[in-house]
Amino acid sequence: MAVGIFDSGLGGLTVLDAVSRRLPDVPLVYFGDNAHAPYGVRDADDIYDLTTKAVTRMWEEGVDLVIIACNTASAAALRRMQESFLPTDKRCLGVFVPLIEALTERQWGDNSPPRQVKVQHVALFATPATVSSRAFQRELAFRAIGVDVEAQACGGVVDAIEEGDMILAEALVRSHVDALKRKMPKPEAAILGCTHYPLMETTFQDALGADVEVYSQANLVAESLADYLERRPEMLGKGTESMFLTSGDPAKVSARATQFLRREIKFRAA
Repeated sequence: MAVGIFDSGLGGLTVLDAVSRRLPDVPLVYFGDNAHAPYGVRDADDIYDLTTKAVTRMWEEGVDLVIIACNTASAAALRRMQESFLPTDKRCLGVFVPLIEALTERQWGDNSPPRQVKVQHVALFATPATVSSRAFQRELAFRAIGVDVEAQACGGVVDAIEEGDMILAEALVRSHVDALKRKMPKPEAAILGCTHYPLMETTFQDALGADVEVYSQANLVAESLADYLERRPEMLGKGTESMFLTSGDPAKVSARATQFLRREIKFRAA
């Protein structure tokens, strides 16, 4: 009854941690494509090819449902995968929709026309590829009108986090927030549009100010997954073992993951 969680690197561990707390009895197969991280500077075709290869590998471990925890892959590859790659008995779900549902206070399955919502000025912090895809704005437009989204491409942040250089990551976050606020001085809400960014949530909040509501994805995705599986229990795969797979160096990735989650994590070569 396993579920897969895919990310370009270590950021998806924030989602895995939240899902494991929400669904403690569900085995989770995690795939980090650390050898090719970060995805945020790659083109759409490259991201699609890497993502489909990783998902195919996860199917071998008894997974039928994969959460594409990587925002860049969700933005650049997910729709194409759903249209032309996935067989009828497999599913891939992204991370944008649960966040947008929370932002717009709309429930899953609410297919009513877009409408005015409480929040009108939103800051989006994401990778360059996610920003250029405009996938967040496209999904938001299905649910809300009159929302001004100002996007900031946060170059370098993922690289710094992956290397464990949190001092550099903090400096970059503050620089990107300053750049965003020059374009949108008073955002009402901020979207952390990369699964690495929750590791820097305190810094984002401090730089933005206490009056800005910061939306982080991990808990929202976990709750959305629990709801999905309640409605579609047949999508629980036949796998019975939790595992961590990486395309990178298992020892190095394990050490970084253990540091991030503050518990021992052992990756093995994919």
